[in-house]
Amino acid sequence: MANIRRYDPFNDIARQDPFRGMDEIFREMAGVPAWRGSESGPRLRVDVTESDQSYTVIADVPGVNKDDIKVAVEGSQVTISAQVLEDNNVNSTGVLRNERFYGQLYRTITLPQEVDDDAAEAKYENGVLRLTLPKKQGTGAKQLTVQ
Repeated sequence: MANIRRYDPFNDIARQDPFRGMDEIFREMAGVPAWRGSESGPRLRVDVTESDQSYTVIADVPGVNKDDIKVAVEGSQVTISAQVLEDNNVNSTGVLRNERFYGQLYRTITLPQEVDDDAAEAKYENGVLRLTLPKKQGTGAKQLTVQ
């Protein structure tokens, strides 16, 4: 009896470099006219940690002025948005490769518990945004006893 294997058309591509993700391969294909417009754009990369009292969100936002970063807290949802401005010193006539993104970046994170938005803090230093989001007291899940 023959072995049946599922055909993966990207298997050969992925085997060439095991550390290269499929999203990176498709991003490079976006330069090909047939693939233009299929790219979703860059995302803010975040780390979220939790302690008993608060959540900490660390987001990489390099090359952005702190006045161009907006943070909105609504209940348990936190939205970070940033406007990345184009560098006017770049001469477009001699550009061989342009990989930097210009435009609006945003990310919405839903946390397990509501945030006390009055005590929340945001600090931006060296391209890293650090949010300290204290948990709102009394909004945690309640465990019910089944009778």
